[in-house]
Amino acid sequence: MNKFVCPECRKEAKVVVDHAAGDTVCTDCGLVLEAHYIDETSEWRTFSDDSSSNDPVRVGGPSNPLLTDGGLSTTISKANGAQGDFMSSLGRWQNRGSNPDRALLVAFRTIGTMADRLGLVSTIKDRADEIYKKVEDLKSIRGRSQDAILAACLYIACRQEDKPRTFKEICSVANGASKKEIGRATKFIVKQLEEEMGRSMVMGTIHAGDFLRRFCSHLGMSNQAVRAATEAVKRKSPISIAAAAIYMISQLSDDKKPLKDISRVAGVAEATIRNSYKDLHPHAAKLVPDWFAKEETLKILCAP
Repeated sequence: MNKFVCPECRKEAKVVVDHAAGDTVCTDCGLVLEAHYIDETSEWRTFSDDSSSNDPVRVGGPSNPLLTDGGLSTTISKANGAQGDFMSSLGRWQNRGSNPDRALLVAFRTIGTMADRLGLVSTIKDRADEIYKKVEDLKSIRGRSQDAILAACLYIACRQEDKPRTFKEICSVANGASKKEIGRATKFIVKQLEEEMGRSMVMGTIHAGDFLRRFCSHLGMSNQAVRAATEAVKRKSPISIAAAAIYMISQLSDDKKPLKDISRVAGVAEATIRNSYKDLHPHAAKLVPDWFAKEETLKILCAP
């Protein structure tokens, strides 16, 4: 119970709130101090026709400017009671009707599934949707692999949002599209959009550090090892260098990681890592931070 000053009692009185009627009542004299107030707290009642459903949601999904109707169309659902057959028929006829956004919705769901499997944030998924909508509007993707096109849109979105993923990572969630197909689709989309815009498409530069922290995390390396590897590859070339730097730092760590594990996580062949390591090894003293390993300690590094 809350305390209010009752104008009838002319003193501070305890009041009770009748949530059903929306009234605030003085407990001493019974005067209604506030009537039909608006309850601004969350509502958890269920408004579903299906008695077995406990879903309290009674609003639709968010609007989507990429769809013809903004994603705010009405769907006829099956009703309970005597009119059930009639409502079911209406629902079936609605489904049979032409929906210009049906293919788009399927594509957006596929992109969303791929993004979720990669643990990507919603902004990347939304960017990929926008890229696909632009390409689809150009009517130039007919006859091409839909899975490769959708995967390429997600790859480009990751690049543009400065959260790049390798072709191998995208390929792992691309419903059967190969890395070669995704690569070709990426070049095709970039070319089409550049011709449409009349200028070059901003893709973002890939640096080794963009991949390194994620690879180290998958390998379970310590924070110090991650910092050392990051400093070792400061603004150098991408994935193979990142993998070679991890391999170098791992040899100097207490928790050494086998080359095959680094190869698996980075998606780079062991031979490629060795070749990059061969390039880095002569410069180990400059690459490895002093706080992580002294120059005399570098003698334990494997010969390339």
